[in-house]
Amino acid sequence: MTSVPETAAAGATDTAGPWAPRPTGTDLRPGDGPPHWPALTSLQILRRLESGPRGLVEAEAAERLARFGENTVPPWRAASWPRRLTGSLRDPFTVVLLCLGLVSATVAAWATASVILSLVVVSCVLRAGGERRADRSVAALRKLVATTATVLRRADEDAAPRSREIPVDELVPGDVIRLGPGDLVPADVRLLRASGLTVHQAPLTGESAPVAKHPVDAPEPGGGLFDVPQLCFQGSSVASGSGTAVVVSTGAQTRFAATQSGPGRRVPSAFDRSVHGISWVLIRFMLLTPPLVLMANAALRGRGFETLPFAVAVAVGLTPEMLPVIVTTALARGASLLARDHRVIVKRLPALHDLGAVDVLCLDKTGTLTQDRPVLHHALDVHGRPDPEVLHWAGVNAWWTLQLADLPAPDVLDEAILDAVGEEGPPGYEGVAALPFDPVRRLSTAVVRRPGRLGVHTMVVKGAPEDVIERCALGEDERSRLLALAAREARSGLRLLAVAVCERHARTRDYTPADERGLTLVGFVALRDALAPTAADALKVFADRGVTVKVLTGDHPGTAARACGDLGLDPGDVVAADTIDALTDDQLADLARRTTVFARCAPGHKARIISALRADGHTTGFLGDGVNDLPALHAADVGLCPRDAVDVARESADVVLAEKDLTAIAHAITSGRHSSVNIATYLRITLSSNLGNVIAMLATGLMLPFLPMLPAQILVQNLCFDAAQLAFAFDRLHPASLRAPTVLQPRNFLRFITGFGLLGAAADLATFGVLALALHDAAGSAQAAFHSGWFTENLLTQALVMLLLRTGRRTAEGRTGSPVRWAAAGLAVIGILLPLSPLGPLLGMTALPALYYPLLAAVLALYTGALAVARSRYDRQATGR
Repeated sequence: MTSVPETAAAGATDTAGPWAPRPTGTDLRPGDGPPHWPALTSLQILRRLESGPRGLVEAEAAERLARFGENTVPPWRAASWPRRLTGSLRDPFTVVLLCLGLVSATVAAWATASVILSLVVVSCVLRAGGERRADRSVAALRKLVATTATVLRRADEDAAPRSREIPVDELVPGDVIRLGPGDLVPADVRLLRASGLTVHQAPLTGESAPVAKHPVDAPEPGGGLFDVPQLCFQGSSVASGSGTAVVVSTGAQTRFAATQSGPGRRVPSAFDRSVHGISWVLIRFMLLTPPLVLMANAALRGRGFETLPFAVAVAVGLTPEMLPVIVTTALARGASLLARDHRVIVKRLPALHDLGAVDVLCLDKTGTLTQDRPVLHHALDVHGRPDPEVLHWAGVNAWWTLQLADLPAPDVLDEAILDAVGEEGPPGYEGVAALPFDPVRRLSTAVVRRPGRLGVHTMVVKGAPEDVIERCALGEDERSRLLALAAREARSGLRLLAVAVCERHARTRDYTPADERGLTLVGFVALRDALAPTAADALKVFADRGVTVKVLTGDHPGTAARACGDLGLDPGDVVAADTIDALTDDQLADLARRTTVFARCAPGHKARIISALRADGHTTGFLGDGVNDLPALHAADVGLCPRDAVDVARESADVVLAEKDLTAIAHAITSGRHSSVNIATYLRITLSSNLGNVIAMLATGLMLPFLPMLPAQILVQNLCFDAAQLAFAFDRLHPASLRAPTVLQPRNFLRFITGFGLLGAAADLATFGVLALALHDAAGSAQAAFHSGWFTENLLTQALVMLLLRTGRRTAEGRTGSPVRWAAAGLAVIGILLPLSPLGPLLGMTALPALYYPLLAAVLALYTGALAVARSRYDRQATGR
């Protein structure tokens, strides 16, 4: 191990903030000053941690464990029932209903108060129960990232160090650990020794290829913290090689844990913004209704506070009081079907609606568009022509390196070559020696004895083109030509390996890297990322659903462009993310609108790009699985991650996938749109119908000497209508209604409910004329008959509205019909039979004369025709035709 002089190094770092020298190790704080770690030598690191190459004494380790705490990240806790119920009460409609219920109780209108408060309780319980079930489902997906680590500890100062396995949560700063292939890095560590060590940092950086790591004492300028070769971080894993390292940070002080705190309070989602926009417009009108009704009745009819229950009932009649229940039922049903059929867990129910509104999906390349392994693309000779001989020699190198170097598993590039060769091993060859891949020299060498070549060894070298060509016997012009050929292949997004051979006289002494000279270049092997099998089909589904895909990756621009092109996704001009640092938010929004692929993305770049897309009016989803994806998961309207993502990413996401499969996301978006369309349909129908009823009741209430409907009748009517509208949560839709995102836009909603509300009010007022005609001979029973007639007409018109204004009503539903049809039929039956039943007199209603029914049928026929014409006109305007 090399090191710089202690005095020089110390002089460079003595003023480095918290890393300034301390008198004793008792002042040690793990995780102090990560930016300064590369500036310290291994010896300085060990001295600051009061440790050494032989590891800690057991007593000191126990003391540090008590002082610094366990090497764990803060646990996830589900919200309690009281907290969920309290959260449900924050819904604006629920708050207004509570206020109206309290007003009714104040004036002793106990029936009205009881019905309203029952609606509130049912709504809150259903909503809290759905979210709790979703949390229980995702809690079952939690699993540990690592369990044990190999550590060097001593019984006392004079004892020899002993290697043993301990639970990861018992690691402390200053522990010396050993890393081997397949190990998960259990904490942030500084390498003391390493042999061929490469580390997967994809969970931290998004970079798909393993990164070479080795001890370096002399500070190396440039690059980010994750590019420093002597540092390894919790959350990464060892791909190959081995190493010994000292733990510098544990628990909440690691880079892995530091990101889980997130940006704080979540930005309101598209669902939250749209529902709240509509809610507050209606709430203002609802709050104005009771005083207006009171003042109008007092001025025109001389009625006083006896009309207060009627005024409250009218306000409740305008309220979509079942909105929380419909929303929770529709979303919970969609989430349940996703979990059952596609193994997609929706943690936060409103996220399913946001998925339906997604029009931009941002995702990484590795593991999503491509698999975490390369495959052979082609093999070229030195002139750029296809040549199977090059692949043959590459296979010889890969096979005998694996056999003779006693590697636990082949390198991913060697594995791709062996898969392409399709042999158990090159026949007839006999392995002599192997020099495995070294991340410093970037080569691997196999020495073999060929059939019929006695006394001759063939050295087969494979590795980075620049390093192999440098060791070949070539003229300067030829060397430049070959490097240009290699660069051209690399620019097309391929990973390139050069293959060279040479012959040596057989010998018994060992081969060394010094023998890798005077080679003859055979050609190049080009590999590309293996495409995810379902990615191409899923991208077509996204395009059909109006979802634009943006690729935000930490990989090389050429590699990302190549993968997108192979899948049929036009990458356009790939933008390196570091170029956006100088852009303003408006400039970035314009660039993000035009760009499909952003490469070399750091975590902050991903979050900023997503924020720019949201500011541009898009509803965004982001699929990520690593610590580096946390800022983007929080920035998106919907955060998605696979089940095998790191714990902290899985807990931060809104939706968890059983596998990192784009097809599952396509199903989730479709399910979200299904729920969103049903919720929007409920809102359109209930608000337009309620508005029409309220206008008609207010108008006739001022013309009649009695109230047009009693408060109890209004509430029973609302309960029947609300119960029937639960069917919207289970309605089947035509596929055409799912091709575009569904966004609740307040202006469009108000235009819809105003137009169709006025049409409904006209039908109600026409019914007023029919009742006047049918009841002209009635005397004492006129008031009860009027209430009965209007009650029947209201439920029948509401049944018609449910059928004619619902989305996807042209769906071929077969013989069984849809839930909405059955609910509308039930509503109509109740409207006709309830006044005739024994419950009718209890509600102040009576039987109607026979003349009323044909006159009502004529009104309903005209209303049906008007609804059909108005809906057709509205649809043409909505589609711009």
